[in-house]
Amino acid sequence: MLLWLFEYLGQDIRAFNVFGYLTLRAVLATLTALTISFIVGPAVIRKLTALKIGQSVRSDGPQSHLIKAGTPTMGGALILVSVTVTTLLWADLSNDYVWVALLTLVGFGVIGWVDDWRKVVEKNSRGLA
Repeated sequence: MLLWLFEYLGQDIRAFNVFGYLTLRAVLATLTALTISFIVGPAVIRKLTALKIGQSVRSDGPQSHLIKAGTPTMGGALILVSVTVTTLLWADLSNDYVWVALLTLVGFGVIGWVDDWRKVVEKNSRGLA
């Protein structure tokens, strides 16, 4: 979305044309995703811990994995949100490949959510496996 704004502003103010470079937008997108993760991440982790959304550990696994019991799960939602927001802000939304990649990301995010849901709510340590 910002690309469209910068293209419009670049018609009158040539300095905005620098945002047409993919490398600059990639760096800014990375910094945006990192900032979103740093700002939203601690709150999401606290909320997941407060809701006791922790993973149960498989009994047939190594004994060293037992210390992971109660570790908050569904953290992929944080990654999904930061990457989706960043893509919508900085990517060229007129490019069909951007939409294919974004929908694929969301699709795999749904699969991950279902897997974590089965682990947490249904107490099935195998998830979708």
